[in-house]
Order: sequence, then structure tokens, then C-alpha cells
Amino acid sequence: MDNLLSKINSPRDLKEIPKEKLPEVAREIRKLIIDTVSKTGGHLASNLGVVELTIALYYVLDIPEDKVIWDVGHQCYSHKILTGRRDRFHTLRQFGGISGFPNKNESEYDLITSGHSSTSVSFALGLAAARDIKKGKEKVVAVIGDGALSGGEAFEGLNNAGQLAKDLIIILNTNEMSISVSVGALSKYLNRIITNPLYNKVRDELKVFLGRIPKLGSRVSEAGRRFEEGLKNLIVPGAFFEELGLRYFGPIDGHNIEQLISTFESVVSIKGPKIIHVLTKKGKGYKPAEKNPAIFHSSKPFSVKNGRAADVPADNKETEEQTTYTKVFSNALTELSRENKRIVAVSAAMADGTGLDKFALEFPERFFDVGIAEQHALTFCAGLAVKGFIPVAAIYSTFLQRGYDQIFHDICLQDSRIILCLDRAGLVGDDGPTHHGIFDISYLRHLPNLVIMAPKDANELISMLATAVNIKHPVAIRYPKDKVDAPQVKEHPILPLGRSDVLRKGEDVCLLAYGSMVKEAVEAAVILEKAGIGAEVINARFVKPLDEKMIENIAKCGRKVITIEEGSMLGGFGSAVAEMLQANKEDNVHLRILGLPDKFIEHGNRRMLLDKYGLGAEKIAEFVKKEFFK
Repeated sequence: MDNLLSKINSPRDLKEIPKEKLPEVAREIRKLIIDTVSKTGGHLASNLGVVELTIALYYVLDIPEDKVIWDVGHQCYSHKILTGRRDRFHTLRQFGGISGFPNKNESEYDLITSGHSSTSVSFALGLAAARDIKKGKEKVVAVIGDGALSGGEAFEGLNNAGQLAKDLIIILNTNEMSISVSVGALSKYLNRIITNPLYNKVRDELKVFLGRIPKLGSRVSEAGRRFEEGLKNLIVPGAFFEELGLRYFGPIDGHNIEQLISTFESVVSIKGPKIIHVLTKKGKGYKPAEKNPAIFHSSKPFSVKNGRAADVPADNKETEEQTTYTKVFSNALTELSRENKRIVAVSAAMADGTGLDKFALEFPERFFDVGIAEQHALTFCAGLAVKGFIPVAAIYSTFLQRGYDQIFHDICLQDSRIILCLDRAGLVGDDGPTHHGIFDISYLRHLPNLVIMAPKDANELISMLATAVNIKHPVAIRYPKDKVDAPQVKEHPILPLGRSDVLRKGEDVCLLAYGSMVKEAVEAAVILEKAGIGAEVINARFVKPLDEKMIENIAKCGRKVITIEEGSMLGGFGSAVAEMLQANKEDNVHLRILGLPDKFIEHGNRRMLLDKYGLGAEKIAEFVKKEFFK
């Protein structure tokens, strides 16, 4: 059998493949994705679900002249393979390799860098509007999933698309529904009729003709339209989109390449905003991913034979020595909630990822998953708080950015008793710049009423969660995507607000570390001790409120101080310390700030990125020697 994929280096090459051989191309792409992700990790289930959809779309369109925007972008693997990156696909998500998301710096075929959901319709509509101003002819397509469609921006885009009536194609990929035989067969028949060029020509000319009839013309035209669409919507679920002003086509089988191509070829010539509804199956073609699409949403390396993660023991049991911050949070919140009936939990479609799945199983009446709608989630929490509940919203740091105004207006301004748990704070590794949580310290610490803290280890995370429940103000707790030693003690005391903790004494330099960097600072101090340098290590715990007494004591001694944080240096923890010193007119301190630079950090292994940007223990020790002990 010929290797068809080896002949495809661009969408133009794809068009040279006979239609009847395209299913074989799909099989080859699917195999390449499975084999690669089994080694590199990545978003497997979503990518296996859109193989045929991508092939059909690129077979019909003229790429890159025509533009396709992939919502979220975690389903772009087939896109990358078909656009000249097949030979580099083995470097997926590896440092220096290709990104797991569209990246405009990587290829002319990646129009934007993306990784957050619900943005594609708005972006594509902007492209269509710009095209019309410039008198262009290219087609513009947005591909959005049913999950991303739950985001508010997606509805804003759909509403405006119907209003502007630009020539735009929106492909709605639903992967949580199945196609029944009757609906599928009838839908195919309807689409053969309503995508027929002659049908649409007659339809449009009839509307114009009836509109010319004095007085009755517009009424007859409207009545005809309502009859036509009413009949159609008895069978297919397009009424909502039609009312917004978008022509609806579907639903169609998203794994039937012939039907996809036929529909795309017909619809592409119809002017105005259109939505094509396709039904796909997550994990299509790989049984473990079909059976457990949530597990294979963002997968670690795994065995192709059985789908088991490479670093998980055969009995699938967690070791006693190590766990993750997410699991520590999950267990601690569940335990606290057994005693405190006012605690409720809110997720923005990430219950599994944030560890709230355990809470949801035990307290289903107190758990709310609002979908990919961070803005709504935060204001929803504010409503719960008004009635005396203590909402805990567990959201990835990078996604919390999407609800900034709600944090300001609906939480901090109201001084609401809400706990924001920022999972994946800091460098997350292989998912890259759209997913690194490196800006939360900067965008949160200037908001009044908000308490912000970060734990050095599992025990401290448990204490911080218990502390947050007892604070009658909004609280944010940030913690990394990382393994951590399992909790070693049963008692987890409430922490004094704004108090730091001296972990190690030293006379020569003070390492003032925050959160995940405390461990690195302690290890750096050990390295420095061997070089004859005594380093004091202070676990800051809080970035707001800062431990003013501790900082004043450091200032009085005229110490050499280095602040260390896994976040942007601009407006971060180090900036807060510098601002306090300046406000108190303390000039004796020799301060250096160590953190991440003013740039979007590339994808790569978290440990490697920490070392590259000077945040590993050895790099911190080198920095201390260079700055103060040349």
C-alpha cells in the first residue's frame, strides 16, 4: 500500500489525491498522531475526532489564501501535518519543536497563536470584515466545538455575525452527540436540497420578486421563509442559529469525508454567514481514547497497546511519597467541606483537571460546572457569597485572566468571601505561552481587599486552604503544575495573615522566595554554603499583604536580598517588595529581583524552562555569586 501522507507537504498536494483515497490519508494521519502523542504527550482525543473534518475542509478550500481559525487550537494536529510539518511532527510539544497549538511564528498556515477557547468566531468575523473593506475574495472559516460554544464571547461573535451579514462559514463541531439513523438520513437529503446552487438561486430570486409586490410582498416573503424554515426545524436543530441570522446546514457525519466535501463544496458558494453542524466522536479510531476521552484530552505519554500512561504503575495507584498539588487541593477541599456545609465549589469545565471531580462526587448539590465561561463562573460565585456560602472557584491561572473584570467588579469591589484557587500557576511546560500561568501575581496584587498567597509544599497548601475559609475577604491561592511530596502531618494550622516563615539562617545574603520557588531557594542555599556563602531563606507565603515587619528588619541590617518568584518580574512579588522599600525610604537594602522576563515563554519541559530562565537551584546560586560575590 502506498504511503499517501508522504506525498502531502501542503494543502495543494492534498488536492492531488483522488477522493476515494482520502479515507486512507485519514488512517495514516490518525496513526501518526497516536504514535507521536504516545511518546510526547498531548491533546489526543480532540485531534483524533477532527481528522476527516480537516482533510475535507482543506480539500475544498484554497489554503493559505482562504483562512481557517481553529477555536482553542488543541485540535490542530491534522492541520499541522497537512501544512508541511509532517516530518517535524515527532518534535510535537518538545523544546525547539513544533507547538501543540497554532503558532503564528511557526508557519504561514498558522494565522494566529491561540490556546484559549471561544474566540474563533469573533476573530474570523474580523477577518471577513477586513476582507470586504479591501475588496478581497478569500473565504473565512471558524471551526468551533460545542464546548467552546458555551463561552460568552462565542455568543457575542455569533450575534454580531448575523448582524453584519458578512460572508463567513462557521463549522460547529459537536462531539457529545450521536447521529440517529432517521435524523442522519433525512438530514443528508435536506442538505442535498438546500445546498444546491439552483435551489438557492431560486430562493433568493423569489424573495426579491415577492418583495416587489406592493404592501403584501414583504409579508408573503416572510411567511414563505417561516414556512420553509419551520418545516426544516421540525427535523434539524437549526432554529437558534437561523434566528440569529445564520444559514444552518446539518447535522452531518463528521467522519464521512465524501459527505463533508460535498457539503463544503456546496455551502462555500452561498453568500452570507453560514453555520455547518458536524457530529464527531472524540478519540475516533483509538479505542482507549474513545472509551475515556477525558483522560486522553491532554494525555501524558502512554503505551499504544493498552493506553496506560507511561509513568503510572500497573495497579494505577499513586505512590505514597509523591503526589501533585492538584490532588492535595482536591483532598483538602473535600475534607474541609465535610465539616463546613457552606463551602461550595465552582468549575469552568475543568472539574477533572482542577481536582474538583472528587468534591462533585461527594457533594453534588454543592458543586457547579458552568462550562467554559470563566466570567460567568466568577460572578456566579459572587451571587453565592451574598447568600452566605463560601464559593471555591478552581481555575487554571491562564484561564482566570479571562475573568479579570469580574474579579475587580463582582468580587473585590464587593469584598466578597470567595476563594480563587489558581492551578497551573507558573510554567506549565509543554502547552506553551497560551497556558503558562505567569501573570497572575501581577494582575491580582493591585486589587484592593484581595489576599494572595502561595504554598511552598503540600502541607502548606492544606493550611492555606483552611486559612482562606476563615478569611472574610476574597482570597487567591496559586500553586504549580508539579509533583510534590505527599502531606506528612495531620494537623494543618491556620496561618497568621501576612506572616512569612524563616526556614534557614544565614548572614551573607537573604533569599526571599515565594511559593514554588521556596524549594529551589533552599537547595540553592545548600549549594552556596558549600561555596562559603551563608544564605538565609525566607518563605514569604503572602504577596498581599506582605510581611512588612520582616522586610523592615531586613532593611535595617542593610542586607543583600534576592526575591525569587515563578512569575513575571513586571509588577510581581519582587516589585511589591521594592515598592514597600521605596515607600518606607529604605535605601540600605541591596535588592535584586529574580523571576521571568518580559516575554511570552516558549513551550518545553518545565524543569528545563526553570533552568533556562535562572529559576533552578543551581542557577539561583550562580546568580547570587555573580551579583554579590564576584
